[in-house]
Amino acid sequence: MNDLTAFAELIPVDHGLCVLSTLRRDGGIQSSVVNAGVLEHPLRGGQVVGLVAIGGSRKLSNLRADPRATVVVRTGWQWAAVEGDVDIIGPDDPHPDVDGEALRLLLRDVFSAAGGTHDDWDTYDRVMAQERRAAVLVVPRRVYTNAQTS
Repeated sequence: MNDLTAFAELIPVDHGLCVLSTLRRDGGIQSSVVNAGVLEHPLRGGQVVGLVAIGGSRKLSNLRADPRATVVVRTGWQWAAVEGDVDIIGPDDPHPDVDGEALRLLLRDVFSAAGGTHDDWDTYDRVMAQERRAAVLVVPRRVYTNAQTS
């Protein structure tokens, strides 16, 4: 089952706060709290879980070495998990079909999907570029949940 309905319904309850788990080179699991949301994959279509990661972060290093991740969103006793392969698109992980303008808009789309809003998008864009932020897109391979969907 790769339906992201339950995951998407839990996102707005707590500002898109999720736990992202990646694999370290030694096989251990590294987890961190991120803001994530559900959006259309900008290149191949279909829904994905997206988040924005700061350049140079451990999560990006881990994902470059092994592009698989699990993202879990939780609200109270309801939760949903997405396991999948990861696409990274950013200044340090360029994609031939994503130029600078498309990346700028993608980072905004991911931020908005996670429930983010901004009063000054120009400042947002500048900070994203300075911090070499990348879009991390988890393409669902497996989705499971205990949440009741509406």
